[in-house]
Amino acid sequence: MLNINSVSWLHILREVTTSVPRGSLVGLLGPNGSGKTSLLRAVAALVPADAGQVTLDGDDVARVKRAALARRVALLAQHAETDLDLTVLDVVLLGRTPHRRSRWSDGRDDNTIAERALERADLTEFAHRKWQTLSGGERQRAQLARALAQEPELLLLDEPTNHLDVGHQLQLLSLVRKSGVTTLAALHDLNLATMFCDSVVVLDRGRVVATGPPADVLTPKLLAEVYGVEATVHDHDGRPVIIFERPPT
Repeated sequence: MLNINSVSWLHILREVTTSVPRGSLVGLLGPNGSGKTSLLRAVAALVPADAGQVTLDGDDVARVKRAALARRVALLAQHAETDLDLTVLDVVLLGRTPHRRSRWSDGRDDNTIAERALERADLTEFAHRKWQTLSGGERQRAQLARALAQEPELLLLDEPTNHLDVGHQLQLLSLVRKSGVTTLAALHDLNLATMFCDSVVVLDRGRVVATGPPADVLTPKLLAEVYGVEATVHDHDGRPVIIFERPPT
């Protein structure tokens, strides 16, 4: 269980409170600049909160040693670049770094776990491709494989479907759901959120303005107030589908 209690940071986040139940996929929604990335970084203890507390199964993440936290929390950021001459398998094996007894060697189990993560991300045939030759979408999938190879308790995803075609968007989020890892994912595509998320948290200007099941939260009224768009919401097999109105020309 992830608990976020009254977290504030640099006037970007303002007393944010929410929770992510064990094994659930929670969508973090909101317009650009609403504080989604900042909140993920605060949860990962990459930035110190000015106030409030983030706990993972009762442990204050700010007080957990970095090496121990790296074994428990994996963050998939929006952008991951390197000038090093790495293969895709090398990148995925980086997810095993917190678990190694020696930073200079990969054990047999590490390679097995990395290869399994590549297979789950539909990247087995890319294992020995150079990182620099990958497209943006292929890099995103490789980074997800790296995060899964880390075997975390908590997975943090920052716009994970960026650069992916629709097929791989669906595949990636299906993979996250099937993994069973407790996940907090910042998403832009609201219909993907309604399809895959157990619940959603909507941020606006650094504050939580709504939280709950997608069908309860993503109403035309909220979409107009938070995103400034007109939309209708339809039920499709028990799942809300959002149809946006074209702005007047």
